[in-house]
Amino acid sequence: MRQTGCAVGWCQRLKGGLGTLLLGGVLGLATTLAQAQGLSWEDGLKGDAPDRYTVVRGDTLWDISGRFLQHPWQWPEVWQVNPQIENPHLIYPGDVVYLYDCDGRPCLGLERGQGIVRLSPKVRTTSHREAIEPIPLDVVRHFLSEHRVVDDPEALDELAYVVAGDDGRLVSGGGDLFYARGRVEGSGRFGIYRVGEHYIDSASGESLGLELESVGQARHLRQEDDIAVMEVTSSNQEVRNNDIVLPLEDRQLVTEFLPRAPDHEVEGRILAVPGGVRFIGRLQVVAIDRGRRDGLETGHVLTVEQRGELVEDPRTGEMLRLPGEDAGLVMIFRPYEKMSYGLVMQASSTLSVGDRIHSPQRLLDAALR
Repeated sequence: MRQTGCAVGWCQRLKGGLGTLLLGGVLGLATTLAQAQGLSWEDGLKGDAPDRYTVVRGDTLWDISGRFLQHPWQWPEVWQVNPQIENPHLIYPGDVVYLYDCDGRPCLGLERGQGIVRLSPKVRTTSHREAIEPIPLDVVRHFLSEHRVVDDPEALDELAYVVAGDDGRLVSGGGDLFYARGRVEGSGRFGIYRVGEHYIDSASGESLGLELESVGQARHLRQEDDIAVMEVTSSNQEVRNNDIVLPLEDRQLVTEFLPRAPDHEVEGRILAVPGGVRFIGRLQVVAIDRGRRDGLETGHVLTVEQRGELVEDPRTGEMLRLPGEDAGLVMIFRPYEKMSYGLVMQASSTLSVGDRIHSPQRLLDAALR
């Protein structure tokens, strides 16, 4: 068991004095987060957790969390930051994450790598460093920046839609003209979208949203009656008849979020996998039937409970569903009002559409008992 009174590395830093701290580049620590329950040295921390870990290129925040914690979503409970750090959530290759004692509980601190070299009388800065990603953003970037979900599918009936390409062609690409029927207002950038999955609550039948898959972008050239003449400026797919034209959202790419459990109970189901896949593994995007109205936020982590097997009772002949087992973790990266997109971060077995999702709090409760 690790020393709980004062971790050796941390005591050595204290003995060195404030000047040594500053010269060593240690970016300080704050008071413990106000948690009703925190992690102990015996529970929550991995048995083989390192005392120090130097961040390397290609790491993600989730990876680093998993080196220290049994459950990476508990990171905020042990992550200590100095309020003077401009953006404490940014961690860079070369930084050192270290473990130390924090009032009898484990905490993680940060030492910045050498980003600035001081040579009197001049200051020479190193090349720009890119912060590590919270999760593999390449997997979800398309959903963060271009995909959309609309709450009211019937509203699409009022939007302009593609009726033909230039010279009567049915398919258009970058630089081509196309014609859309409907009123297109303004001269800014427009998105071209294809109707995707219609997400519906399986229990209530409520419409949770209609997915719009990004096809490309266009600019409005002119309007003649109810026909808009437009030019494709970029495309990742072929533009086809019946694709929808919408003004682009003023959306910033959200890349800074921390894995954490919701602070309340959430329970729902996996709705679908964009692209039509039914069986789900690690680093696949899933749609779930809970959203902002249910309290979900970017970074929330949910446990996936794999549905139990359907078996036949040998005496009565009736079909029985066996109890489910927790088999994965999903991190929410794009919440909408009624549904959300999440990324499967862990999967001990193959997950499926219809599997139950819930807050992982009960895992923490079990660990603390």
